[in-house]
Order: sequence, then structure tokens, then C-alpha cells
Amino acid sequence: LQVLNEKKLQEVDSLWKEFETPEKANKIVKLKHFEKFQDTTEALAASTALVEGKLSKNLKKILKKIVAKDAHEQLAVADAKLGGVIKDKLNLSCIHSPMVTELMRGIRSQIEGLITGLPSREMAAMCLGLAHSLSRYKLKFSPDKVDTMIIQAISLLDDLDKELNNYIMRCREWYGWHFPELGKIITDNLTYCKCVRKVGDRSNFASSDVSDILPEEIEEDVKAAAEISMGTEVSEEDINNIIHLCDQVIEISEYRTQLYDYLKNRMMAIAPNLTVMVGELVGARLIAHAGSLLNLAKHPASTVQLLGAEKALFRALKTKRDTPKFGLIYHASLVGQTNAKNKGKISRMLAAKTALTIRYDALGENTSAEMGAENRLKVETRMRLLEERGIRRISGTGKALAKTDKYQNKSEVKVFDPSGDSTLPVSKKRKIQEVEEQNSEVPVKAKKFKAEMKEQTAVEDDEPVKKKKKKKNKEKQVQEEEEVLNEELPTSPTIEVRQNCIPFWECMFSKTYRVWKKKKKKKKKVKDEDED
Repeated sequence: LQVLNEKKLQEVDSLWKEFETPEKANKIVKLKHFEKFQDTTEALAASTALVEGKLSKNLKKILKKIVAKDAHEQLAVADAKLGGVIKDKLNLSCIHSPMVTELMRGIRSQIEGLITGLPSREMAAMCLGLAHSLSRYKLKFSPDKVDTMIIQAISLLDDLDKELNNYIMRCREWYGWHFPELGKIITDNLTYCKCVRKVGDRSNFASSDVSDILPEEIEEDVKAAAEISMGTEVSEEDINNIIHLCDQVIEISEYRTQLYDYLKNRMMAIAPNLTVMVGELVGARLIAHAGSLLNLAKHPASTVQLLGAEKALFRALKTKRDTPKFGLIYHASLVGQTNAKNKGKISRMLAAKTALTIRYDALGENTSAEMGAENRLKVETRMRLLEERGIRRISGTGKALAKTDKYQNKSEVKVFDPSGDSTLPVSKKRKIQEVEEQNSEVPVKAKKFKAEMKEQTAVEDDEPVKKKKKKKNKEKQVQEEEEVLNEELPTSPTIEVRQNCIPFWECMFSKTYRVWKKKKKKKKKVKDEDED
């Protein structure tokens, strides 16, 4: 189509008015060349090339023949990517703008009036057939197509587990009325159903051979329990229905194992690195939760870590409590191996490495599982480091041992000091005497103490004369106290025991102490009178 009036194209907002009728549309654009597709396959190939931004062979020929003549004019293109390809290959100037999109919309609305010689019925049938074939082509070659198989398989596997659980519970409860002891002896559900299907009534256990299902020890226990069973008698019709239920359980369990193998192979083909990191079941559940492998690759590591725990996350944010540390990734084997203290750290690191492997699987061209194995090894070494509590270096390769200081035990033995029990004031001279007595044991401490006492006396001598009077009075008081203390108390065995063992405040109420106190007061009075 060739544009006749370019001035009207400048008014983008009112351009739709020029395409209200076919007559108005013919005044703005004019058909220059029209070429029909030979069949639907050719139309499909051309349309898919346009969708992918590629230049088809037919379009390339038409552009060379017709548009190359008017090379000085610009070519309006609806897709910017296609315009870039045309410019590179054919050296034609292309334009893509909001004005071009409005023009294309107007041309589509009046396409029947602009292209002559095509009935409306044929045009509608052609559009419908092309739309169907194009959608079928997209569905066939969709990159998300294989993900749908994994999503359906993991959903069916979960449903089968639920149904199997219900069927087995019903079978055990139903047959338990007839032979209740069998449920305690045989713990495996599939073995239980096989045994019931083969034997039927409990009276047949004595004559039947179940060695292909049960080991010898358990078979003997079952036969012994069948003879003295407390269960009720049931009819043959009831036993037949129970056997039919056992057949259903065995068939479903066999199909489940087959489906699990299929899912395992699919996961190793589509996402091998993800499967190595977290396992096929957890990987398939992550893909199913995100919708596809490509959608999962767009999620950051923090979202991968919390996938499946959205309710707990928003509840924690609403109530201002601690947010969850893991979602579906909690069921991975690496998180299960760690202790409860390190589960959060390992799940965070595992989610970071898993996000890398998902992007590698979804967007990378290589299909090997080397990257997943390397990242799993890193997570395992980190987990070992956390369990060993930093014996090895956290940074680096993890092979070198950490440099730790040698431990030296420095124990100090503290001896009880009995002088703390006394409440009497102690003079400086007495302190020196006590230190001299202990001189044989600790001579260094005594020397230090004497040196300190000498320094104190030297400082006291250098002080001004005004303070000397006060010091003289203090010295008198100290001398009096020393004289009183130097006086010998009346010796008696009770006093010696009390001085060594009993605190001072208990001795205050004894007779000997009161007598000694009276003598002390009398002597003090006599001294005061002499001084006066």
C-alpha cells in the first residue's frame, strides 16, 4: 500500500476518522501490489517468520522487485525487529512509530475495501484457517510444552499418594475386623495387601505358603497368630470385596512407581542441574508452583527459598512476627541432613545455588549436570563447616585448617582471708607486722608493701604545718588503739576457740568480753584525768 496524503498522518489522534468508510480510506492509501499465497502451509510459514521477526523468501522477493524502485521513500513497518532485519539485508530505510501503528490498525479495519477481487466469505475462512494453524504451530513448538508434562506428572503423583493412603487405611480397617493381629505383625502396606489377596480367610494361613511374600520368621508369627486370633468371622462375599480392594491398591502402587520413573527421566532431560541440587520431586514441585521452568528462572533466590510458604510469609508480615525461612525447598535432602540450628542458613545458600542452576537449565544450551554437581559440593562443604563450628576456614577452598591459638589452662587457687571477718580498726604498724610474719611465704609482696608505707610517710612529712595538728591527734588515737589491742585478753580455751571459729559479733555477748570492755573504759578515764 502507498500513502497518498502524508499530512493527515501527522494527526495521530484523529487518524481513525479517515478510516471510518472504505471511500475515506482509499483517499489516504492506495494498493500498489498484492500477491496471493498458494496454500495454507505457505501462509503459515510466512506468518510464523513475521511473528519471530524473520524475513521470509517471498517477502524478500517482493521487496526487491517493487520497493527497491522507490528506494528514496521510507517503508512503514509494524514490527521494529523486522524493520531492523530489512534494513540490514536490503538496505532500505524503515520507520516504526505510533503513527505507523494507527495506520496499520486503520488498514486492517478496511482491508476488504482496499483489496479488490476477494469475497468476504473467502477472506473470513482464510483468516480462521490461518489462525488455527498458527496457534497449533505455537502449541507444538512451545518451549513450555515439556514443562506441562512435568507439572501434570507431579500433580498426579501427589493425588495417587493420597488415594493410596485412603485405600490402604480402609483395607487395614476392613480386614482388621477379621484378623486384627496381622496389622501389627506386617507393617509394610504393599506386603499386607499382597498377603491378604493371596490367603483371603485367616483359616487358610495354616495351609498356604507365603514364603515368596514374607520372610520365614514373620510367616511363623502370622500362622501362630491366625490360630488364636480374636477377630470375628466374615462371609466369602466380604473376603472377595476386600481382595478386590487389595488388587486396586497393588495396581495403583505399581503405576505410581512407573510414574515416578517417568518423572525422574523427564526431570533429568529438562532440568538436570536442578535435579542434582534438590532432587526430582522438589524440583518438579518448584516448576509446578511457578508455572513453568522459564517462570521459575525469572524468580530471585529469595523467592525460590520461600516458594510454597506464601501464606506463612504474609501472615508473619501482617502480625509483625518472624518470617519463614523455607518453603518447598525444606524437603530437599541437603536441608534435611542439617540440624535445626543451621537449617535456615543452608536453605538460604541452597536457594541461591538452585536459582543459578534453574537459569542455566532454562536459558543455557548445554545439557550436562556438571554445574549442579559443583554447586551441591559447595553447599555440602559449607554445611560441614557449620557443623564443625569453624574448625576449618569458611572462606577459600575449605581444605586448609584454621589457625587457632594453643589453649593454656591458667587456674588460680584463692585462699580465704580471715581478716575480713574482724570489724576492729587495724593500724599501719600492725599491717607491717602481719606482712613481716608472712615474709617467709611471700617476700616480694612484703617488700612492696613496706615501700608503699615509706612513700606514704614521706608524703605526709612534706605536707604543710597546718595539717600537722590534726595528724598528731590522729596519731594519739592510733597509739591508744594499739595499746588497747596489745593488752592481753584473759586466756581461756573458750576465747581461743571463738577467735578462730566464731565471728566477732557473737563474741560481744560473752562474759569475758564484757569484763575486758569495763577494764578498758576505766583505763581510758584515768588517762584523760592525767592529761587534764
